Amino acid sequence: MRTLFSPSYCLMLAANFLMFFGFWMLVPVLPFYLAETFEAEGTLIGIILSCYTISALCIRPFSGYLIDMFARKPLYVVAYAVFTAIFLGYHFSTSIALFALFRIVHGLAFGTTSVGGNTIVIDILPTERRGEGLGYFGLTNNFAMSIGPMIGLFLHTSVSFDVIFMLAFAASAIGLVCALSVKTPPKPRVVREPLSFDRFILKKGLPAGLTLLLLSIPYGMTTNYVAIYAEQIGITHNTGLFFTCMAIGLAVSRIFSGRMVDRGRLTQLIAWGMQGVLACFALLAACRYIALWDIEVCTIVFFIIAVLLGVGFGTMFPAYNTLFVNLAPNSKRGTATSTYLTSWDVGIGIGMLIGGYIAEVSTLSYGYLLGALLTLGSFLYYNKVVAPHFLRNRLR
Repeated sequence: MRTLFSPSYCLMLAANFLMFFGFWMLVPVLPFYLAETFEAEGTLIGIILSCYTISALCIRPFSGYLIDMFARKPLYVVAYAVFTAIFLGYHFSTSIALFALFRIVHGLAFGTTSVGGNTIVIDILPTERRGEGLGYFGLTNNFAMSIGPMIGLFLHTSVSFDVIFMLAFAASAIGLVCALSVKTPPKPRVVREPLSFDRFILKKGLPAGLTLLLLSIPYGMTTNYVAIYAEQIGITHNTGLFFTCMAIGLAVSRIFSGRMVDRGRLTQLIAWGMQGVLACFALLAACRYIALWDIEVCTIVFFIIAVLLGVGFGTMFPAYNTLFVNLAPNSKRGTATSTYLTSWDVGIGIGMLIGGYIAEVSTLSYGYLLGALLTLGSFLYYNKVVAPHFLRNRLR
């Protein structure tokens, strides 16, 4: 059995962690930056923040095709370098229009880097331990989530926004050095095929993509607006801890879920995760009313939800990733990865837009209630359509 933790795999773990650390450090800070620096309101903030996700979404199908057709590492490294440079662009933004432009370019670079990194890791991993390896790879994002937002919110009260941008740039630059040091296996010769829809979006993955999209809408609202929701309902504790608690749940569940995927429990894991996430979003919506009864109890429930939400999504992520890869031939690994990430990003972008609007006109409690309903719909469609479709069409 080939070793899991090869030098190149470890370098990819480091590169992915540092990229996401820079990203997550800014996630809870940017709404404050736009409001304080450019006096932007909730809806406009939601539109500008969603530019990142929308541009990543637009580039993913093309990046998946390019990564399948050409050498993966050069594309990955160039996109990573652009991603790193944009942190400096934020530093030099003089208008909200220029900031939005940098946000769009940042999303384009991220869309290519994430597809490239995920596909390179699949190439490096031994097939019999792919689920476990993808689980650990995803953990790097979770570790970044656990400390990035907390550090970002702490720095927001201590230093200027420009210092935060420079620190994010430095972290990503170190990650770029790690990415440059990765050694990838020789890429098999690719047979050129006529361009078709299936070269950009994996058609067999569309049913699963729909369920993932529905799940990511409330996830997008949570990661971008949970600090604002906490303020709305009167929670005074550092809401950066919400991300830490959520990351702990993600980390613990990923370790076990990846191994269970390799043991053939892929479809069951997704169903279990959906049920847990459904309960969490329903409880998150109820926090508004719990706070009116007892704010201390509400605070405790709030952070417990974060852990359980992490467990739910952490259970599903390695399984969903493997599901898309197992529906595709090896020549379409990039396309499979792109479809998986595109589905996720569509929902994240929608969640940002909806969350910004709801935060401006009402309380985000209604947003999380909507999230619970969307998760219920995703769960019902998954059980009825997606799981049977996967079992009929999987290639491995």
